[in-house]
Amino acid sequence: MIDISTVPVREFVEANTTRLISTAYIDEPALAPLVDDDNELTFLEELEGLSSSRRGLPEFIPAGVQPDELVNAHHGYGWTYINAAFCYTRETGNRFNGPARGAWYATWDDNRIDTAHAEVAWHLTQELHATGIYENITSFCELTASFATIFHDLTGCAGEDVFHPEPDIGYSKGQGLAAELFSRGANGVLYPSVRQAGGHCLAAFRPNIIQNVRQGEIWTFTWAGDPKPLIEKASSRQGG
Repeated sequence: MIDISTVPVREFVEANTTRLISTAYIDEPALAPLVDDDNELTFLEELEGLSSSRRGLPEFIPAGVQPDELVNAHHGYGWTYINAAFCYTRETGNRFNGPARGAWYATWDDNRIDTAHAEVAWHLTQELHATGIYENITSFCELTASFATIFHDLTGCAGEDVFHPEPDIGYSKGQGLAAELFSRGANGVLYPSVRQAGGHCLAAFRPNIIQNVRQGEIWTFTWAGDPKPLIEKASSRQGG
């Protein structure tokens, strides 16, 4: 069991962290055809936000999220993706969030892309396990985001139950730890990847600490009869 009082608190400044989301949820910004670059897009989105500051609120806001926590167009491109991460949750939650409140999960450090691939591939493969049929093609887009904040660093706790590879064990422990940290004002946690040896992950607990979201590469995950997918770069997305 992790004693929160012994967990180091670390200043985390990182320009490039990676989160993968299905391309089914990626839309080109509505104002993109009117601009020539990202700076102009951000400026126009902020102007639009002046007259509709709550535009784009998720249709469903779970009990654990206060509407005034959510970000709007003033936050810059990607604000709807940020809100979605906190409002649309799995019934069982994830490693560091329960069903009543989501979190922004991402990978970081030099091998962040490989770590993101491993994390996403593991979760999708578990869904295919239920059918016993490993036939699927899904594309994911990188969302790159920046942070300059304070996180609790769980790197030294790799052997604890919160990092048990089986969700039935690890998730309940991690959710309890995250709830206690959140109640004490924590912004999130840095932790070792469970699915990629040497990988580094983060879970951000608060929407407003996620900055400078932009789109990156698109990757296609293909299962063709085998539990291990083929992962290929499909294309780049510009202007996010």
